[in-house]
Amino acid sequence: MNRWILVFTALAALASIANSAKKVVCYYGSWAGYRNGNGKFDVSQIDPSLCTHAIYGFVGINSDGSIRILDAWNDVGDNYGLNGFGKFVGLKKKSPSTKMMVAIGGWSEGSTTFSNVASSPALRKAFAKNSATFVNKYGFDGFDIDWEYPNQRGGKQEDINNFVEMLKECNTELKKKGKILSVAVGATESLASLSYKIDKVAQNVDFINLMTYDLHGTWDGVTGHHAGLYSSTSGDKLTVHAAVLYWLKNGCPPEKLILGVPFYGRAFTLSNSKNNGIGAPSSGPSSSGPYTQEGGYLGYNEICEKLNQGGWTIIRGDKEKSPYAYKGNQWVGYEDKTSIQIKAQYVKDKGLGGLMTWSIDTDDFKGVCGEKYPLLKAMNLVKK
Repeated sequence: MNRWILVFTALAALASIANSAKKVVCYYGSWAGYRNGNGKFDVSQIDPSLCTHAIYGFVGINSDGSIRILDAWNDVGDNYGLNGFGKFVGLKKKSPSTKMMVAIGGWSEGSTTFSNVASSPALRKAFAKNSATFVNKYGFDGFDIDWEYPNQRGGKQEDINNFVEMLKECNTELKKKGKILSVAVGATESLASLSYKIDKVAQNVDFINLMTYDLHGTWDGVTGHHAGLYSSTSGDKLTVHAAVLYWLKNGCPPEKLILGVPFYGRAFTLSNSKNNGIGAPSSGPSSSGPYTQEGGYLGYNEICEKLNQGGWTIIRGDKEKSPYAYKGNQWVGYEDKTSIQIKAQYVKDKGLGGLMTWSIDTDDFKGVCGEKYPLLKAMNLVKK
């Protein structure tokens, strides 16, 4: 009997060690400093102790393989600039174990320049060296490549192989300086199958940030949760679970796969306010929020303030596991503490590497609706 108690205790200890090694990856959209009122968020409001890895977004790529600073006044300290890079890296003083990284690319950067650089061995080599030099110059611990997406949006078929070669060269140069390399990737089979040799990508990076959000949106013409874990519709592959299975089945080691969680909702205007479930016809995006100011997109901080005003009906789908809310003709699907706790447990059950968020600047970072950083704190349960 005692032997079995010892075995159980040992297994529990091993599980605890494995969980403590889980990553909590925090993207920061540096333009959040330009937002209004309670939505204004700058580097000083980041709590680095809540992130194992924090990633500054974004820098750009030039046609010669050099790195482009997108907002010099915000990012660097020259000419009385705000020195965002320096302040961001300086957060290590508060949390020395947190890895401070910088991301290149993003949706707005597109695919064409990445594709052209990746297609040339000379430009690939230049890009790899420039990336390592840039990271080292500004004191970052690593580099995150967010090419959206190889072989899409102006890219070409050869991107699939060229992306792997680009990662190989970047990883070689970064490792010479002791730096980390990660990638952000499109999650679903319909997207990833066009862009990635998954096993080869995984071999050449330290971890993979799986963008398991924006799975549904106003482009569908009907409401849908953009980060549902499962789906109430049989055979629906636009779910978090289906995306994870696809990446694992195609050769991504589970411990390298970091599950993405959105700190924002996708929001709709209902065609008929009486038809307000999942799959209800939509006439387009919702009204924009006061901080993010983008129709169809609401930060969690905007959502929680709206919900606190009253009159909203909140539903948690049995399959999606994440809530949606409606009031009149306005409808939003989002994450809350409970849904993130469910995803943290999912990560542990699947042996995945951790959780990632886009992005910490739309959490309730001021605690207007309750505690500060409720969603990010819920993400940290993945380490327990």
